[in-house]
Parts: sequence; structure tokens; C-alpha cells
Amino acid sequence: MKEKQPLLGIFTFVIYIFLLAPLVIIIGASFGPDNYLAFPPKGFSLKWYENIFHVEMFWTSFKISIAVAMAGIFISFLLGIPAAYALSRFKFKGQAFFSSFFISPIIIPGIVFGYGLLKYLVITYKIPIFPGVLIGHVVIMIPYVIRVISSSLMNFDYSVEEAAMSLGSSRLKTFFNVVLPNIRSGIIAGILLAFLESFNNVDVSVFMTGPGVSTLPISMLNYVEYYFDPTIAAISVLLMIMTAILIGAIERTLGLRFFTK
Repeated sequence: MKEKQPLLGIFTFVIYIFLLAPLVIIIGASFGPDNYLAFPPKGFSLKWYENIFHVEMFWTSFKISIAVAMAGIFISFLLGIPAAYALSRFKFKGQAFFSSFFISPIIIPGIVFGYGLLKYLVITYKIPIFPGVLIGHVVIMIPYVIRVISSSLMNFDYSVEEAAMSLGSSRLKTFFNVVLPNIRSGIIAGILLAFLESFNNVDVSVFMTGPGVSTLPISMLNYVEYYFDPTIAAISVLLMIMTAILIGAIERTLGLRFFTK
């Protein structure tokens, strides 16, 4: 019989309050009728949700965020799936180094990484803004893609692949017809996770965006510099709902245990 730990329960409750209280404040403030952030709200109104659709910069940056995320997913999977397969399937010299190298973008502080991209891609090599943003997002998406695909490949029985090749199938054909269908759930989860990482990114985007090219989080930052109304709170609530739906889809597809091993 497990002993009750009242202090542990209290500590857990305090942690939950600490984590959830800001979300409750944002949600409550987004429904306030006043032209400034106030909690608790002095009434109920949906006008700030309506205001989202009247601010052109939000729509423009939303479309740019979607375009960057979609293009980034395509490129990161084009590079990440072969890398994950090679790291999981073969043993070679320097394997540990390459594993660490592919994970390094998420180890480096985002501000440092973003400044480095600005210094060399934009200032030194004069790369246009949109390709620069895309390159930055691809680099931060690849570690998540490799991690998710590698986790799926750990559960794949390579004897199935060997059996297909022994029956005359080429390695490339076997990869597309046998390996990829068996890690389909990992690919779907990787797409969702990479999308979230790109769409919600701030530390890299804040350095790489510029005139005419801005992602939604950066447009939100620019908006709060001049306006103090709850419009940003309303957008935040919508983004929280979107994130919760995608995280739920990842959990149902692959299971979050793959990201905590």
C-alpha cells in the first residue's frame, strides 16, 4: 500500500498553479471588453477575436509562417530521413559525432544561433530574407525530425528489409516500399512536431525577418510595441488551441514517450 505524501501533493499543486495561472490570465483577458489588458475582465466580449481578422499584418505574416513551415518540413524531411536511417541502420566511424552534430542546433541558445545566422547569412553572404528565414527554420527542424524518425526506426525489424532484398528488391525500392510504410506514424508525428517548432519560433525569426517578410510571432511582438489591447491575448488563445490539437495528434500517432527516452 502506497503511503500518502501530503507535502508532495501540495508541491505538485503549487507547480500546476504556477504553470497554468498565466494561461488562465491570458484566456480571461482575451474576452475583456476594455481597450487594455485587464484580469479579471469587466465583462465579456469577442471583439478582440474579431479584430484579429481586421489587422492585415497578422494575415500576411500567418501566410508567411505557413509557407516557411511547409517548405521547411519538406526540406528537413528530405535531409533528415536519410540521416536518421543511416544513423540507425549502419555502424560506422564517427557515428557518435554525427549524432551529436545533428542535435547541436537545439543545444545552442536560440539567440546565439539566430545572431550567427544574421551575421553570416544576411550580412556576409547577402542572402535574401525569405531564403534566410527558411534556412534558419530548416536547421532547427532537422534535429526534431531525426529524433522522431530514429525513435521509429528503433522499433523497426530490419530482417524484414533484408528479406525483401533477398527476394530481389533493390535497397532503394525496399526503403520506399518496406521501410517508410512501417515508420509512417513517426513521419506524421515528425511533420506535426517540426511544424510547431517552425510556426512558434521567435529567437531565430526575430533576427532573420525583415521588411515585407515577417512570421506571425514576430508580427505579434511588433504589435505589442504600439498597442496594449487584448488582441494579442486572443491570438495567443487560438495558438494555444492549435498547439494542443497538434500535440494531441502527435500523442495519438506516436506517443510522447518517444521524445522523453
